[in-house]
Amino acid sequence: MLATALITPFKADGTIDFNALQRLLDLQIEGQVDYIVVLGTTAEAATMTEQEQEQVRTFVRDYCTANNGPKLILGLGGNNTAAVCQRLQSTDFTGYDAILSVCPYYNKPTQEGLFQHFTTIARNSPIPVILYNVPGRTGVNLLPETVMRIYNACPDKIIGIKEASGNLDQIKHLISLSTISDSNLSVLSGDDALTADIMQAGGRGLISVLSNAYPRLTKQLVTTADQQLQQQLNPLISLLFKEGNPAGIKALLSQMGLIENVLRLPLVPCSQQLADELNAITL
Repeated sequence: MLATALITPFKADGTIDFNALQRLLDLQIEGQVDYIVVLGTTAEAATMTEQEQEQVRTFVRDYCTANNGPKLILGLGGNNTAAVCQRLQSTDFTGYDAILSVCPYYNKPTQEGLFQHFTTIARNSPIPVILYNVPGRTGVNLLPETVMRIYNACPDKIIGIKEASGNLDQIKHLISLSTISDSNLSVLSGDDALTADIMQAGGRGLISVLSNAYPRLTKQLVTTADQQLQQQLNPLISLLFKEGNPAGIKALLSQMGLIENVLRLPLVPCSQQLADELNAITL
C-alpha cells in the first residue's frame, strides 16, 4: 500500500493554491497511489486555520470522488486528548477511510499516557485510526509493546501505524509482535529511505513524501521492495529531508513546475545550495 503525505501548495501571497492542488492530485491519480494523507505533517496543517483545513479536506474529497481518485486518510491528532475528541465529534468524515493520529507532542507522556490517549481517541473516532510514531518531532517514542496494547484494547478501530522512528530494529520487533499475535495491524513505513527494509521485514506499505513528486517510482519500490531501486532513490530522499520537511519536497515540486516554492512561517524555503543539489538529481 502506498499513501502520499500530500503537501499543501501556497501562492506567493500565502493563500492556498487550489489550482496547484488539483495538479498534484492529478499526478497522484495518474500514479495510481492507493491513498492520500490529507492535512498531515507534510501539509503544514499546523499553520492552517480551521476554515482552511476544511476547505482543503473538502476540495480533495470532492476532486478524488469525481475523478476516481485514491482513498483518503485525514491527519487528525494533537497533544490535548479532549480537544482531539471534540474535533472527532465535529468533523465531517464523509469520503475519508481513516484518520492518521500523531503521538502527543511537547507534553512527553509516559507509555501509559500514550495508551490512554490513543484508546480514548479510538473509542471516540467514527472511522478507523492509524497511529503515527515520529519521535524526532514529538519527543516521545511509542514502543512496540504499547502499540500492541493499544491495538488489543481497540482491535476494531486501530488498523495500522505509521512508523517513523527511524529505528529499524524497533520496527522489526513491532512487526514480529504483530505477527506472533496474528493481528491485522498494518505496520507502515514512515521513512522513504527504509521502505525496502521494512517491506522485506513484513511491513505492509509506506506513507511517503517522495511520492508527491514520483508516485509511480515510489509505488514500484513499495511493490517490489527492490534494494537496488532503494539505493537509486536514497540520494534524492536524503536531500528532501536535509533542511527539513516539506522544504525539500516543495523545492522539487517547484522545479517540476507544479507549485510555487512557498512555505508558511516558521518554515522557510530551502537554501539555494540545496535547490541546486535537488535540480542536479536525475532519475
